[in-house]
Amino acid sequence: MPIRSTEHPVLYRAAVARHRLRRYAQWVTTPTAQRRSVEATSFVHRVTRHKSVLLRKLGDADMRLQQNKVTNLKLAAAKIDRVIIRPGETFSVWRLVGKPTARKGYVTGLLLSDGEVKEGIGGGLCQMANLLYWMALHTPLTITERNHHSFDAFPDSGRVLPFGSGATLFYNYMDLQFRNDTEATFELRVWVDGEFLQGEIRSNVLPTETYSIIERDHRFLFDERDGNYYRENKIFRQTRKRETGEAIDEKLVCANHSLMKYLPPESATVQRVSAVSSK
Repeated sequence: MPIRSTEHPVLYRAAVARHRLRRYAQWVTTPTAQRRSVEATSFVHRVTRHKSVLLRKLGDADMRLQQNKVTNLKLAAAKIDRVIIRPGETFSVWRLVGKPTARKGYVTGLLLSDGEVKEGIGGGLCQMANLLYWMALHTPLTITERNHHSFDAFPDSGRVLPFGSGATLFYNYMDLQFRNDTEATFELRVWVDGEFLQGEIRSNVLPTETYSIIERDHRFLFDERDGNYYRENKIFRQTRKRETGEAIDEKLVCANHSLMKYLPPESATVQRVSAVSSK
C-alpha cells in the first residue's frame, strides 16, 4: 500500500528521499543519453512524429494551469531537444530535465497525486512524457520504465490516442526511460509550436520494421459493491516489415484498469459487476 502524503507526511518524505537516492545511484551506473546533435544532416531518417494540443479543457480545472503548463513544457523541451541516444544508452526524462523548481523558471501547473487533482511547481510535464512514450512505441527503442496514473481524472476531451497510452512523472523515481538496443543512433526532437507540443524521433539508419498501436477490449464498468466506475482496455503493439507490410509480431503493451473520477459518457455501455479486481 503506497504511503499517502496527507496521511503520513513524515514517512512519505522519508520514502521519497529513499527512492530518489536509489535513482541517483542508477544514473551513476547506467549509460544515459546526454549528448546533443550538432549537425541535423546526421539524422536524415524520420522514424516517427507526433503532436499534442497544448490547451485542453479538463473538467473543471482552471485554464490558468493549462497556460502555465506551456511555460513548463518549453523549459523541459529545451533540455531534451536534439539529445541523441547512441547504442547501449538509456534515455531518461528526469536525468535530462532535472528537478523542476521555481528558481529554474517552472510555474504552478496541474498535478495528479495521491488520487487527487492538485497544483504544484512543474505541473503539466506529463504531457511531455505522453508524447515521448507514444513516439518511442513506434520505434525499435526498448521501453525500460513507464508509469501510469492510478486513476482517470478527466473525461475525454479531444482525445486522439487510446485511453491509458500515456505516462506519468514524479521527480525523480517515477520516470520515463527507454534504451537503444540497436546499432543505430537516434535523435529526439521536441518543441512547442503555436498550439501544439511537437515531437520527432530521427535516426541515422532507417529501421527495417514499422510499428502500430492497437486498442482492444475497451469498456466501462460499474462496481455495485463500492459504487465506483472503472475504465479498462488493452493496448498492443504490432510490428511489420517495412518493405512488405507483413505482420511479424504483436505484443501486449499494457492492460489498463483505472478508477474513474467522472461519469461515463451518456452514449457508453456500462457493464455492472459485483467486484472489480485491482491490477
